[in-house]
Amino acid sequence: MPVPESSAVDSHPTPAFDHIVTLLRSAGCVFAEEEARLLLSEATGPAELALNVQRRAAGMPLEYVLGWAEFAGRRIRVETGVFVPRRRTELLVSHAVALLSTSPSAEPPVVVDLCCGSGAVGAAMVRALPGVDLHAADIDATAVQCARRNIEPLGGSVHRGDLFEALPSALRGRVRLLAVNAPYVPTEAIRTMPPEARLYEPVISLDGGADGLDFHRRVAAGSIEWLAPEGHLLIETSERQAAGTSAILAAAGFRTETVRSEDLDATVVVGALPGIDKD
Repeated sequence: MPVPESSAVDSHPTPAFDHIVTLLRSAGCVFAEEEARLLLSEATGPAELALNVQRRAAGMPLEYVLGWAEFAGRRIRVETGVFVPRRRTELLVSHAVALLSTSPSAEPPVVVDLCCGSGAVGAAMVRALPGVDLHAADIDATAVQCARRNIEPLGGSVHRGDLFEALPSALRGRVRLLAVNAPYVPTEAIRTMPPEARLYEPVISLDGGADGLDFHRRVAAGSIEWLAPEGHLLIETSERQAAGTSAILAAAGFRTETVRSEDLDATVVVGALPGIDKD
């Protein structure tokens, strides 16, 4: 995990630093030096430092150890048992913000972060566009609790439930942008994921069914009645699965576009209902 600029620590190597680096390297941590600096800078004392180094060396995700992840240039709270936001998901945020910025409205646009996990996507969007009416939703109670701590101080609302069942009925037909980072790992592929993910993150946040696209089918089918006339549906997917995700949205009645970032190794499929784009 590269160190955010705001978190970097300027210091000369010390015996403690060197020892931590050695332990982390032995445990297979690729960014051992950066992680050692973070662990040293965030610990409140020797006892906490020793415990955190032990937890990280045992394989616990660094974000769980620290209690936060760097996302879209800011720290986002991450609690144990909640999906850790990935840097690639910043593409979902940046494209969502671009769409909302080019389509101004008289009223605050309703934006939904579906399958929100920690709420990283929603928090980043509301920070970029403070006027949005943000709603986030997840089925997992731990994720909802974490998302509320990240989103509610920014003025957003968080709901618990299965996909659209979580949303207030008053939002039906009013959502300008629906951002979705639903699970899309094929069930059989979970066992090949890095241990940090498959052993620590909840399976419910990873498993997308046999082909990884089960949630994309459900979202595409249910989203049309929630979207406003000029609304958009954005779904993060993988490069390999992009054609499948796009076909699912097209079959549901969307016109689709695939957005790709090689730098982030990120892919987002964008859906719009026919006749609503102004291009």
